[in-house]
Amino acid sequence: MPETARVLQELAAHAGLQPRRLVEGAPLHFRHRARLAVRGRKENPKIGIFELGTHRVVHIPNCPIHHPLINEVARSVRRALIDHRVLPYSELAHAGRVRYLQLVVERKSARVQLVVVTNDREPAGLPAFFTDLASRLGDRLQGLFWNGQPERSNSVIGPYWQHFGGESVLCEEFRGVKLFYPPGAFGQSHLALAESIAERVADYVPEGAHVAEFYAGVGAIGLPLAERCASLLLNELGQDSLTGLARGIAELPARIRERVSVVPGDAGGAAAAVEQRDVVIVDPPRKGIDAALLAKLVANPPARLLYVSCGLPSLVEQTKTLEQSFRLTALEPFALFPYTEHVETLAVFERR
Repeated sequence: MPETARVLQELAAHAGLQPRRLVEGAPLHFRHRARLAVRGRKENPKIGIFELGTHRVVHIPNCPIHHPLINEVARSVRRALIDHRVLPYSELAHAGRVRYLQLVVERKSARVQLVVVTNDREPAGLPAFFTDLASRLGDRLQGLFWNGQPERSNSVIGPYWQHFGGESVLCEEFRGVKLFYPPGAFGQSHLALAESIAERVADYVPEGAHVAEFYAGVGAIGLPLAERCASLLLNELGQDSLTGLARGIAELPARIRERVSVVPGDAGGAAAAVEQRDVVIVDPPRKGIDAALLAKLVANPPARLLYVSCGLPSLVEQTKTLEQSFRLTALEPFALFPYTEHVETLAVFERR
């Protein structure tokens, strides 16, 4: 990733820092979460990813990057589609049924949470397919869901849901804290490196600090910090992530749970939570921090800002604004997206 290395080096040099080594993980079988497109013909469906720059699906039955369970389950789904003569989706005609699969491996149980996304508002005529699919998957199945996405859209997941079997949420555990993922919640695909980032964030949070985290998801970074914080405020917009977050908080011991509060809604609307905080953590989407929150951070800077960025261009651009009130003191890149130019970067800012 020469271009990414160049940008990181320039940003580090601008702040007077030595560039940090890229933290890398296992090169194969690391992907525990995948969204795969379903196209082709009913007698020969293709399950895979889009060819670069197109909507043509490349069939990948034995992808070496996926956890082996993802490949196994995808092959079982393909066989069930053929046997039940369920039509794959056609974008050109906006016809057919099955558009995507979402597959997530629960590590402790070695089972898969499976979502079948169809071009429908309801799963009419599909219960027999789901019953058979659950039987085929057996003890490899953690949870089975139908999702409806009937719009002409690049969005994978639609607004309609039905739970067809197994458990309603997937459970991961990090630093002794349970994290719960409903099928519509955001989750990282490279779990080992995502946990490495959370560990590094924890290293920068002093014991007894008052902490706020924005874009908190189900609490993968924030909840493991609760035991060491005097208070922890978590902000999240997504309803499914909020559901998982509430479940995770409920699992905390009472003495820790009482330190945690949640402010639902967009990060800009929750920006006042920056006040009276020693440490603020942000983990925004690629577009970066919401404008209202960015302005609040500059106007009322906490002692330390920990910025977990999956969009290097937005981090570079927003650093220019943050430098009005902060100094960039550390920059640590992680290869959460191997074989691409994308990195996840932990940027540490200290109040001037």
